[in-house]
Amino acid sequence: MPDIEWIVLYMALGAIAGFMAGLLGLGGGGILVPLLASIFTMQGMSADNVVHLALGTSLACMIISSTASIRAHAFRGAIMWRVASGMAPGIVIGAFLAAHAATNLNSTFIAVFFTLFMALITLQMLVDWQPKPSKQPVTLRRLLAAGVGIGSVSALTAVGGGFLAIAYLSYKNSDIKTAIGTSAAIGFPIAIAGTAGYMISGWSITLSNPYTLGFIYMPAFLVISIASAIAAHYGARCSHRLPEVFLKKTLAVISLLLSIKMLASFV
Repeated sequence: MPDIEWIVLYMALGAIAGFMAGLLGLGGGGILVPLLASIFTMQGMSADNVVHLALGTSLACMIISSTASIRAHAFRGAIMWRVASGMAPGIVIGAFLAAHAATNLNSTFIAVFFTLFMALITLQMLVDWQPKPSKQPVTLRRLLAAGVGIGSVSALTAVGGGFLAIAYLSYKNSDIKTAIGTSAAIGFPIAIAGTAGYMISGWSITLSNPYTLGFIYMPAFLVISIASAIAAHYGARCSHRLPEVFLKKTLAVISLLLSIKMLASFV
């Protein structure tokens, strides 16, 4: 097992990501990926694999967080199950193929893509941009195509599933609470398919590395998942005390700065 100082770092990281997820209803990939990449580098893992390991491990952690989120939103009847089930096949295909293809992409390319995507999210939150509603009906074919796009991007960033899904559903005239709840349901197949893709694609590459299942580093996954599940409860309790818009913008800027730091390590 890793030394105790790494376990403590994973615990702190999980607590931060979980608290912010509970506070804002956002996934923790924007925080997890760059910080995990830095921690894995400090642990002496290969620079060629640290970003892939950070993405795969973050997606694995999303399985736990999205399950809790689905339960909360389903209890309030805020999930459009027809839309979620219509997008799910495309999401699974897009996330699995993108995660598998990531094996052939070097860490620098993925770091650049991640940073640019975080810049887009930050800009959207700072200007509070919302897409103009569409008058076109929601069809199964459009849901499938949207699912492929959302799943693919999410597998390459471990973030953005909620951002893209909410933007798409708002574009399709869904109210914001229902869009958020449905995006939570969409996050589960993204996490499952992305985790499977990174696990399978990295199996032979990390076979000699201890405690890894493909590009999933199990000690980090277990500790972060437990810590985030506990901290999310307290984040949710604090969610009404501070302005949500201010918190989201702060988180977006912090995530962008962390992404730039990660990019600087590989360029």
